[in-house]
Amino acid sequence: MKLTRFEDLDCWQEARKLTQMIYKATNQGPFQKDLRLSGQIQAATASVMANISEGFIRRSSKEFTQFLFIAMSSAAEVQSHLYIALDQGYIDQEDFDRIYDQANKTAMIISGLIKYLRTKQTKPTK
Repeated sequence: MKLTRFEDLDCWQEARKLTQMIYKATNQGPFQKDLRLSGQIQAATASVMANISEGFIRRSSKEFTQFLFIAMSSAAEVQSHLYIALDQGYIDQEDFDRIYDQANKTAMIISGLIKYLRTKQTKPTK
């Protein structure tokens, strides 16, 4: 099956779920008052989605892989910001674990796609 839309990628769909979770968490309680942190974590999670889609549109496995690495880095940034949110009492341990796990799941799927694209790049052409 040939993918023709970035929306069909599992990693983009999981990144979208992550983004929904982040926006829900940052739009309530004391988290919404910390404009700097909420803005940073929202930007990081949006970056995951954006880099997957932007890389997909490039139509080059090498360029797509570069964008996927950026997306994976942004997922790690989300995880790091979650620790700050937890330590400040903006989210509880349960929300932290749930969102952190979603970021991890997203990153693992991205990593799998990177591995696939790299093997595709190194195959000799006939």
